Amino acid sequence: MRSELTVLKLGGSVITFKDKPLTPNMPAIRRLAHEISASQSHPLIIIHGGGSFGHPLAAEYNIAGGLKSRGQMIGFSKTHNSMVKLNMLVTEALLDEGVPAIGFAPSSFIATRRGKIIDLHTGLLIHAIKLGFTPVLYGDTVLDYEQGLAVLSGDQIAARLAVELNARKIIFGVDVDGLYTCDPKVNPNAKLLRDLTLNELEGAIALAGGSRAVDVTGGMLGKIMELIEPVSRGVEALIINALREDSVYRALRGEEVIGTRIVKDRG
Repeated sequence: MRSELTVLKLGGSVITFKDKPLTPNMPAIRRLAHEISASQSHPLIIIHGGGSFGHPLAAEYNIAGGLKSRGQMIGFSKTHNSMVKLNMLVTEALLDEGVPAIGFAPSSFIATRRGKIIDLHTGLLIHAIKLGFTPVLYGDTVLDYEQGLAVLSGDQIAARLAVELNARKIIFGVDVDGLYTCDPKVNPNAKLLRDLTLNELEGAIALAGGSRAVDVTGGMLGKIMELIEPVSRGVEALIINALREDSVYRALRGEEVIGTRIVKDRG
């Protein structure tokens, strides 16, 4: 039986200024916290990206390339600590709005092999949700059984938790209105794809040779690749513009919202 759980992923480009290292977008964070609170959505898991808090450090120390030097261990911890700081800002904004948010460090209960989740211990997460808490996770640096270290994206975490916890819906809040026929930031003729089935989504990826399926701005291709598994299991996926006021509120409430809806089939 499908749970009522919603998994909400907020992109790093939404909650930080990606071109300014370690700079949070506090107006956006506070607005999103208010919308989440007003939606009264529960059970809910929130995962956020790293943006300017995670990517610059992870790239500087080449964490994704695995452990090759002791200096990377320092970089691993610096990146994790930076993400903890961002997580605190998001969690505190939610608390200010009356949401019983609690931060969870993915590196404390997830391990990977070659960057893919292999160990996932959800017991405490499930218990927290049953008690009424709203867990807040994030893209993190994690220990990897094969390469020592890895960067684990919030997208992968969100998709895996949606599958493991049999979520009803997974929402990706990004900085564009959804999936397009081409990149809307460079092509004014780009058309928003409002409703897709899994077959249509996979067809678009195959047609593009797996490189530029639809809009791949900000790693969009990686996001839709992660969504294939949960959608194939019957989880409804929604990609929306979290910088657009009330989009997250409306999506959490199940109301009509501008974006791209992806379902297993239309039957």
